[in-house]
Amino acid sequence: MDYSEIVRVTSSFDAFAHRDDTRDLGSAVRKRRKRGTVAVARRLTNVGLAIAALIFATVAFGLVVGPIGLSGLFFVVVLMVVLAVLGLGVFPALAARERPVEPYKEDMPNRAVVQRLGSLMSRHRGALPPAAASRVDSIGAQLPMLESQLAGLDPLNPLAQDARRLMGQHLPDLITRYEAIPAQYRRERDGQGMSVDERLVAGLDAARIALDDLGRKLAQDERDAFETQGRFIESRYRDDGPQPET
Repeated sequence: MDYSEIVRVTSSFDAFAHRDDTRDLGSAVRKRRKRGTVAVARRLTNVGLAIAALIFATVAFGLVVGPIGLSGLFFVVVLMVVLAVLGLGVFPALAARERPVEPYKEDMPNRAVVQRLGSLMSRHRGALPPAAASRVDSIGAQLPMLESQLAGLDPLNPLAQDARRLMGQHLPDLITRYEAIPAQYRRERDGQGMSVDERLVAGLDAARIALDDLGRKLAQDERDAFETQGRFIESRYRDDGPQPET
């Protein structure tokens, strides 16, 4: 299996990722602040809508059923406070506490290597350009079958070693190194006239083809066994009925 394209693309990202341009620090900070402001505004809107719905429901209940009384009013106020606390504090904190992707380890089971790649791609997909995101989706569609094929395979098997290098190291490195490159450098052309985005797509295409080739090779033993069994049944039961055992 040839990973030279993936490794070359990954290596070429380093030159961009380690550039230093302090002039962009201010714009990065402003963008971060803007995202934070938008997130707070969204939370406040959601909390406001929830409280408004609660007030509307309380008024409707009073008109249709009857006054809710002091105890009912106290309950509504407490519920409003709870909604505000959950909306502005607890729920965002829980959402932000995203479980990090486990680092790759040489003693990781094959199944865990595949699952780790799936988690990493799912988490980083939104940061990729559309063309690359579609390739990530294609690769993701291949993973369930590969996970099943690799589950019982010895990690020292040459095919398993190929799979582990590609899915555990090269492909994750391709994605994370792309993200390390500042956005303003991603349109620059390299020595072969390709932009960083185009290199990413080329690397993902190479990975997708390599994974398809890997799955085909892993299935070959089963295909050979199936063909042998089919030939045996055909020779034993064709036309003249069961043949005596020899």
